[in-house]
Formats: sequence, structure tokens, C-alpha cells
Amino acid sequence: MKLEEFIQIEIKENIAICWLDHQFEKMNVVSPEIIKLFDEIGPMLQDDNQIKAVIWISRKPDFMAGADIKAFQIEKEGDFRPFQEKGHEALALIENSKKPFVSAIHGACVGLGTELSLACHGRIATNSPRTKLGLPEVQLGLLPGGGGTQRLPRLIGIQKALDMMLTGKQIDARRAKSWGLVDELTDEGKLLQAAMIMAKGLIKRPIKRKSKLSLQERILESKLGRSILFRQAKKLALKQSQGNYPAIPAIIDCVETGYKKGIKAGYQKELEGFERLMLTPESAALRSIFFGMSDNKKNPYPNARSLTSMGMIGAGFMGAGIAEVSATKGINVLLKDIRQEMITSAYNQIWKGISKKLKYKSITKVQAEQLIGNVKGQLSYDNFNTVDVVIEAVLEKMPLKKIIIKDIETHCKEDVIIATNTSSLSVTEMAQHAKKPEYVIGMHYFSPVPKMPLLEIVKTEHTADWVIASCYDLGIRQGKTCIVVKDGPGFYVNRILAPYTNECLLMIDEGVDIAVIDKALKKKGFPVGPIALLDEVGLDIAAHVTESSKKIVANRLGFVVSEAVVKMHADGRQGRKNKKGFYNYNDQGRKQGVDATAYNYFNGNGKDTLAIDEIQDRALLLMINEAVLCLEEGIIANPTNGDLAAIFGIGFLPFTGGPFRALDTWGIQDTVDRMEELKLKYGARFSPAGTLRQMAKDGSRFHSV
Repeated sequence: MKLEEFIQIEIKENIAICWLDHQFEKMNVVSPEIIKLFDEIGPMLQDDNQIKAVIWISRKPDFMAGADIKAFQIEKEGDFRPFQEKGHEALALIENSKKPFVSAIHGACVGLGTELSLACHGRIATNSPRTKLGLPEVQLGLLPGGGGTQRLPRLIGIQKALDMMLTGKQIDARRAKSWGLVDELTDEGKLLQAAMIMAKGLIKRPIKRKSKLSLQERILESKLGRSILFRQAKKLALKQSQGNYPAIPAIIDCVETGYKKGIKAGYQKELEGFERLMLTPESAALRSIFFGMSDNKKNPYPNARSLTSMGMIGAGFMGAGIAEVSATKGINVLLKDIRQEMITSAYNQIWKGISKKLKYKSITKVQAEQLIGNVKGQLSYDNFNTVDVVIEAVLEKMPLKKIIIKDIETHCKEDVIIATNTSSLSVTEMAQHAKKPEYVIGMHYFSPVPKMPLLEIVKTEHTADWVIASCYDLGIRQGKTCIVVKDGPGFYVNRILAPYTNECLLMIDEGVDIAVIDKALKKKGFPVGPIALLDEVGLDIAAHVTESSKKIVANRLGFVVSEAVVKMHADGRQGRKNKKGFYNYNDQGRKQGVDATAYNYFNGNGKDTLAIDEIQDRALLLMINEAVLCLEEGIIANPTNGDLAAIFGIGFLPFTGGPFRALDTWGIQDTVDRMEELKLKYGARFSPAGTLRQMAKDGSRFHSV
């Protein structure tokens, strides 16, 4: 790759303006080839006596998106180390240069973008809401490999640096300024001008930075306090990650080494750790999610129509959430309900979400008012004849859904898309009730809608491709990861969740402690235990899913469906939402421990024991087996869709890459053997899917890499 294909240099007033502009990618991403370019350009800028200072700035909407992940595939230790060492040398040359380097940041500045900026002598960023800085490598199972583990903590403090690196969180420009990560803020249109002023100032004298650490932070980051800080960081990280993410302790180790043994030892530890992590199955799995998400943004269906206006029927929690993720993306929403108090409550819920963005200054007050102005609440169908799509989120009762469809057909234009947010009812039955079944589709959002990233788009045999395509585009615009699934009981996510939670309920029946089951599955890597999840989702919804489960397993040998949640719901227990479920809750809705009266709905009393790995295997293998059955039946189109939906719908062990990639990693033959053991012990419900048996015989995999 030629230098000018990534960096164009303009000399102005003895200042080299280095425009970052990758000619073959939408964003500025760094590959091994580009690392070589940085190694070349550094000495060139240093040796040119005409140049007194250097500015890095991007011609693209974003500064730099970090490494080109596809270009960093290696097979063994030593394959990547030479490139990384070159990168370290190039950044050290910038950092140690007598000529000042300025990073002028607008848009995304992540990974190597932030590390390049850290090596500079001055950093200036636009105050645009789009401007974000971060080191998200941990989300790919890696650590920051360009000196970030050493330079970031020395600039903003160990605690804040660990928070950024261990979570992968990105911070906006204002927070970056308050933390000391950037030195100045400016308007987007004045970025180059302001960077020139900064560069000229740096030629005369360096920036004198005052510590932005609080007294408590200064105490903790003293030589005496650091041992406590690192010990606590390791303890907390282990508790949160359950030891499933090797990058987390590796990052802490790099930072600690740099403080204990010196920055050179820290850089060396970073070089060793980065390549080692690249070869772990956890990093391979997390990178597969990244690639899957990137591909997922490409609509697989043709002839999408632009949906700019929406009718939303039902202003409850789900309806308000759907309205919020639509209105905040510039979609006009007519929000209809039969009760004014529901509309008022929905407005409050939507405004609460918007006001958080206002609080963190990611939007202005005028923009906030514009966003809430995209929602119009009403008790009638006035102006519904102007909308492109109607989504209903009324009660989960089929007769009511059918009435709503008739109402939509009466009040809307002929080619309006009719979408249902049902989580458990047949979309096919609804479509058959419509005048034009090809216009009916399921759009199954997950609660809470603004936070949960998945959208299941449910097609029937009748659904038109343009309808699927249009809803897919709408979901992407709403910020969702969209998976198209075939209609069937539970669709995909709830279907694979059902045998998992059901097995856990059967274990309670056998006498296993509710809290022990939750702890076992959290230790395995789930964000929430299965029983706590039932409380979170709501026992009313869980009761609906139980009915769906019966349809799924009606003809299966050895499958027993627990009726416990149905009985609990009938007695008025709804879980966390009314503070009556499996757990006790305080006035603020925080979980307080198991409600002993929950055992009244089971044969067991929580006093019996079961090995943790037995609890984990019984629950998890039934979920994975169900995912394979869904693939067999065409509920999902391919294993990648099944992996993404499981991860983003229910938090399936991200470090495995999803159920299908987990099977590849764990070994399909080993999985079949374990299921056969459980089948002998607990019955025919543990019979491996036919696909698994066949793949075990022929040694095939779900994913080629």
C-alpha cells in the first residue's frame, strides 16, 4: 500500500497536516501494511527541517476505527509480534519527538486511534455528540496493543483507565476533556483551525497539565495505595467475568507491571499478552460476533421501501419503548391507546430516555424537544391513513390481535405493513385473518426495548420479501441487530430459552436451591441466572411461554413441562414488576434473596444438592440442542443467525461466540456423549438432535473457521 493511499500530507505555515483517508475502506482502519506506513512516515517528518509540528486529522467522518480485525488473523505465536513491535516503535518516535504532534479528533476515535492520540503531545476534539474515544479491544477478547495499557493510566489515572479498558466503554468528548484525555474542545467546523493554534503553541512550550484526580484517587494511586487498587480490581473483575474472559486479567497485569517494574516492562508485557490473546478461542469467538454483526447490517432481502412514519398501537411499556427507539431515530410516530393515562405514562417513559441523553450532553435541549416532538399520542385512528407501518403491542390475546388487524385495515392505506410485537402467539394465524396476509409480519422486540439490541423479524409462508426487507431496514435504523426467523411457537429465542428455564424449574422440583441454580449458570457465564430472569421478564410472560412450550414438546418423549410459573402467575405473582416472584424485593425493586414461599409451588424445598457442572450441563445442553432443532426445521436460516440471536436476545455466553460456535469449540462428539449420559440419568428429553449425531459421525462443524 502506498503512503498517499492512507495519508496525504499538506504543509501549511511549517506545520505538516497529515490527513488520514483510507482509499479502500469506509473508515480509517489500521492493518499490518499501514503499521509499516507509520514506521516510514515518522522519520520522514522528523528529518524534514521545514516541518516544525505535525497534526493528525481525518478527512472521513470519523478519526480512526482502530485495527482492521480481518487483517490480524494469525496461526501461531510470533506471526504478529513483528508488526506490533513496529507499531510500538512508531508511536514511541511520535511520543519522544522534539517536534510536537497534535491529534485533531472528530467522530469515532477508538483502539489504535486513541493510542495514536495518546502518543501525541496535544489532543483536541470536537464537541460533537459523534465524537467518542475508547479502547474497546476487550470486547474482541484482546488488550490494547499500541501502548494504551501504559499511556492511558498515566494520563487519566489508573481507576478511570481500567474502567475504560476492562469494559471497552467509549466516552464522549466532554467527559474526555474533564478526565484529561483531551486538552481542548472546539466546534466541528473549526477543528483544523484550532489544531493549528494548538500546534503553534506547542512549538513554543509544552502543555502543563494539572492532575484531574480526586483526593481519594490520588491516595489510591499512590505507591502504597496501588497494591490495594490492583487487588480490588482483580477481585471485582473475577466476580463479574467469572474467569471466562482471559483479556480482563491480562489488561490488569499489563497496567500493574508497568507501575511495579517500569513502563518498558509494561510495554513488553503488552506485546506478549496481545499475541497470546489473539490465539485464544475466546478472542476467536468474540471476533466472530464482531464479523457477524458487521454482516448483519447488510439487508439480505431485496426491494425495501423507506418507512418514515409509524403507527404504534398500545402505549404500554413495550409500545412506549418501540416508539422511543423510533422517534429518537427521526421516525414520526402516532402512538395510540384507548386510555389517556397510558399515553401520558408513555410520554414520561420516552422523555426519561431522551433526558438521559440531554443530561450527558450527547444532544442539545432543542434536539431533545425535536425528538419528543416526533411522537404524537392519541386516542383515535386519526391520520393513521398516512403511516407506512403499524406495529401493535396490545395484550397477548389472539381475539384482540385480530380486532386490531381489522381496525388497521379500516383506517390505514391498502399497502400498509401490519406488524405484531407478539412474543408467543402465531403470526400465521393473524396473517390468515388479514385481507392481505403478505403484508403481515412479526417484529418481536425484547424488553426493555431501548436497551435490548435484538429484533426478531418473524415471517410466515405468505409474507412478501419487500415487507421483510422494509422491516429489516427499519430495525437497523432503530439500532437493532435483526434476525429473520420463520413463524413457530416461541420463534427462536423464546423457544431455545424454554427448555433451559424449564429444566431449571424441574431441578427446583427435585429439591435444588433456587439461588444455587442461578449462581451455577451465572458462573457459567450468563449475565443473569435463569430463575432471576423469569422474575425480570415477568411471570405473566413466562406463563405465556410455558403454554408455547407445550406446543413445541407435545410429541416429544420424556419431556415434562413445569406448570409452576403458571400457578404462580394465577396467584398474582408477576415477578419483579409487582415484587412477588421467586425472590423478595425491597421498595426500590432490588432483589433481596429467595422468597421461601416460592417453594410452595414445587415438590422440593431447596435443601437437596446437585453438582454445579450437572446443573450447568442439564440446562445449557437442552438450550443448545433446541437451537440445533431450530436450524433443522428452518426456524433460523443459518448458524450465525442462531449465534447472534442467542447472544443478543438472552446473553448466551458471548465468550463462546454463540451456541453453534460453542459446539464447534467444545466438540460435537463430546457434546453428544454428554447428552447420552444425561439421557440415561434423566430421560429421553436429552436425546441429541439428529444433526448432532450425524455431525459427530462425520466430524463436521457448523462454522468453517
